[in-house]
Amino acid sequence: MPDNLEESIRDNAAGPAEAHGDSGGMKQHSLKDQIEVDRYLASKRAMRKKRRGVRLSQITPPGAQ
Repeated sequence: MPDNLEESIRDNAAGPAEAHGDSGGMKQHSLKDQIEVDRYLASKRAMRKKRRGVRLSQITPPGAQ
C-alpha cells in the first residue's frame, strides 16, 4: 500500500490540479492534503508495530548504589 500511495501522490503532483472538458470537470485533492493523509497513515502503521521507536530505561552505573 505505501508504494501505491507514493506513486499516486507523485502522479497527482505531475498532473493538473483541475481539468475541464465538454463532459464536465475534475478536481483533485490538494497535494498538502495528500501528504497529510500519507503522514497519518504512516503514523497509524507505526503504532501497530510491537516495538515503538522510543524506549525509556534507567541506567545505574556500578557502585552507585
